Amino acid sequence: MPRRIESHLIDGPVGKLEALLEEPEHLEAPVAAALVCHPHPQHGGTMHNKVVYRVARGLRRAGAVVLRFNYRGVNLSEGSYDHGVGETEDARACLAWLRERYPSLPYSIAGFSFGSRVALRLGCPLNDVKRLVLVGYPTKYGEKPWEQTCVRDKVFVQSTQDEHGPLDELRAVVNGLPDPKRLIEIPSRDHFFVDALPVLEETIFEVGA
Repeated sequence: MPRRIESHLIDGPVGKLEALLEEPEHLEAPVAAALVCHPHPQHGGTMHNKVVYRVARGLRRAGAVVLRFNYRGVNLSEGSYDHGVGETEDARACLAWLRERYPSLPYSIAGFSFGSRVALRLGCPLNDVKRLVLVGYPTKYGEKPWEQTCVRDKVFVQSTQDEHGPLDELRAVVNGLPDPKRLIEIPSRDHFFVDALPVLEETIFEVGA
């Protein structure tokens, strides 16, 4: 059966947040739910970023209903950039909406680049989150990881040539975090998986919803 695709304006902390809800193909009902957070809004990041799209599609193939959204100030979302703090609250509002819509489903939080920091910050305190999928984690920008006690299931997916999160730096970050955790390395030329987007999607599918 064709998948359900819906556009929404979700009530956020400072106004409406533009969002896109997509159910998985070829399933009568999703088996999980996932929120996907996009990269830095001041560097062109939106929910339509090609990496975010591939992450969302991999999660849908694994059976998840996926909610992508734009942070405050991006496209139709109201408000203005808030240095990651407000953007985390935007993600929290969207997650609450998703969970109210699908209350019986297990849920995960994913993010790319800046969005992986948002996902980690939002997800670590949540006792019932199934998994955090952290793609292109940017070790070179912002504060060092603050979630040293985060015991949620953390899956890092990184390009082998990520200029914003070099593997030697990310390995040190991951080694310093408590279990459960995984680091999956994908051969690619840059942060955006320019030559490996199909591999990224397949990896996310295999990680599962």
